[in-house]
Amino acid sequence: MNVSYQQAAEFLLQSDDFVILCHQNPDGDTLGSGYALWNALTNLGKRAVIRCSDPVPHKLRHVTAGYREEPFEPKTVVSVDIADEQLFGEGISEYLSKVDLAVDHHASHAFFAKRVLLEPDAAANCEIICQLIRELGAPFTPQIAACLYTGMATDTGCFKFSNTTPRTHRLAAEMMEAGCDYAAISRAIFDAKSAGEFAIEREALNSLEVHFGGKAALIVLTQDMYRRCGVTEAEADGLSGLPRKLEGVEVGIAIKERGPGEYKISMRSAEYVNVSELCRVFGGGGHLRAAGCSINGTLDEVKTLILGAVGRVLEETV
Repeated sequence: MNVSYQQAAEFLLQSDDFVILCHQNPDGDTLGSGYALWNALTNLGKRAVIRCSDPVPHKLRHVTAGYREEPFEPKTVVSVDIADEQLFGEGISEYLSKVDLAVDHHASHAFFAKRVLLEPDAAANCEIICQLIRELGAPFTPQIAACLYTGMATDTGCFKFSNTTPRTHRLAAEMMEAGCDYAAISRAIFDAKSAGEFAIEREALNSLEVHFGGKAALIVLTQDMYRRCGVTEAEADGLSGLPRKLEGVEVGIAIKERGPGEYKISMRSAEYVNVSELCRVFGGGGHLRAAGCSINGTLDEVKTLILGAVGRVLEETV
């Protein structure tokens, strides 16, 4: 059932021994949400741990500062920024169908939890966590502020995507006032790149294809590329928006190999295509201008399916 901020806060205050779930291939919003909530709950005297199927990317390690674990048997399961159980990954699959509270901002949310705190208009899940922490009565420490600022910055492309709202800026300013080192966070996330990240970006650019008179562009990232460049999938995740940067492109597509015959598709649109609806055709979803799905098959089969769907939508909307 849908719950209000007050109901979600009351549930958390009445519960204990939490396991907080972040989605696979974690980004700044799911990790910022998870570690901010962990800090708030432990500051209130609760016990909590964070679980994710994949490791924290190097450029997001700052959100883990001060994190510690103590042994206990989890009683309460909370997911953050997870739209669907398919995004759990194998590492936290034991919690499938066991989520007591899901906190999310995806319009395509699958309502897999007993309670859902959902706000699709939020630019980042961290905006929701910010208000939830306020309802809990927990203080915004510098570390909590750093986590929340990270989520808002990453999900808005450093506050330049169209999902950014006046509230996003106000909350980011509040986190700055609470003591987060926003300049260092922005440098780590958006400016600093390892040699491997430069290499995988070059590989991605070499794979670039342009379709439909320049209205769509596509890149491919394979496991072999990751190995050659010495990067993880998470470290290459920022390349999802690369095809859309080409002038004139409305739909940018990143096809990322996850395993033999298994591909994750990330789509970004510029102005008028609803990529969430487009990805929903393949069992995925997300936001109006940023969404994803998974497709099994050969690379050529996946390209044909995706480009066919994109082509139909472009014809209908132009």
